[in-house]
Amino acid sequence: MSTLENKVCIVTGAASGIGKAIATRYAEDGAKVVIADLKIDAARKAAEEINAKTKGEAMAVEMDVTDEDMVNAGVQKVAATWGRIDVLVSNAGVQIVHKVEDFPFAEWKKLLAIHLDGAFLTSKAVIPHMKRQGGGAILFMGSVHSKEASALKAPYVTAKHGLLGLARVIAKEGGEHGIRTNVICPGFVKTPLVEKQIPEQAQDLGISEDEVISKVMLGETVDTEFTTVEDIAAVAHFFAAFPSNALTGQSLVASHGWYMN
Repeated sequence: MSTLENKVCIVTGAASGIGKAIATRYAEDGAKVVIADLKIDAARKAAEEINAKTKGEAMAVEMDVTDEDMVNAGVQKVAATWGRIDVLVSNAGVQIVHKVEDFPFAEWKKLLAIHLDGAFLTSKAVIPHMKRQGGGAILFMGSVHSKEASALKAPYVTAKHGLLGLARVIAKEGGEHGIRTNVICPGFVKTPLVEKQIPEQAQDLGISEDEVISKVMLGETVDTEFTTVEDIAAVAHFFAAFPSNALTGQSLVASHGWYMN
């Protein structure tokens, strides 16, 4: 089985939720992980926790993924500290829900910037390092919404579809350099991001919070279960540790059967 021991892995939005679970899973395998997050105090705390309980190493880097200078500076700091960059997980994201006709344009642009600009800018920053060292893995955090649509989520669905296209282009361009690019597509994972949506959707749709969970979020799953952060971390480890270009430009859905293809 392939390992991430001593691999240098940058995970954005890793101070909490899915990102923190991925960073922890990588460090458990001996990786050196970078907790890149806008919330630097929370990032430092996450890094301390990972250092205390895993065989890997963790460091915190303040990063707004929509700020090119900040992204470049953060990536340079990692390269200067640990000498290489083997894995990028572009995970930072937000959710904002409105009907299209009610969607403030500024919020549309904010969400697209975090998801799409963030994936582009972080990839652009790490690719030269990966080329120099002969390879690497770039993972984008997609969603079932990379494949499907839901009401109230126009920019989110648009962004998650867009990540598939960006990943495929980078896979084509990076193949000769050993750079693999893949997309993880979770179903509903019970993170603070999802918990925040439950009352918002209940209000917008005029139904109870229990109905949002059982019908809107989990109604199409095979077992009405949320996907866990550990489930997604396992997929992220599989993609990051995969040893060859055989698996590139692909997307993998982990959603308790909500979406099957």
